[in-house]
Amino acid sequence: MAITLEVESTLTDRYQTTVPEIVRLALRLNKRDKIHYAIRPGGEVVLTRAEASEGDDPVLGQFLDFLAKNIASYPEQLQALDAGLLERIHPLIGGIDVNLDLPLSADDE
Repeated sequence: MAITLEVESTLTDRYQTTVPEIVRLALRLNKRDKIHYAIRPGGEVVLTRAEASEGDDPVLGQFLDFLAKNIASYPEQLQALDAGLLERIHPLIGGIDVNLDLPLSADDE
């Protein structure tokens, strides 16, 4: 008889969750990997590792992984934006209002 492992995770106010370690290991998931959900007629949801699609940019993914590893390895090298750069950026983003405490809309999920 096959052994079934069961784990749980909790949804945040923004409907996000952490994939439990045992699930990440079973699906061989790494950071920035995609997850595929198959919903069966009885309401059962099957979670699998999504295969990379043609639209995925492997270079961007590798670059983001590099940045994450570099920041984790050398946090002391992080620097605040200098005021001059911030002044040059502000006209590009000045009209955008962001509230990080609001839940994501259905389009942003």
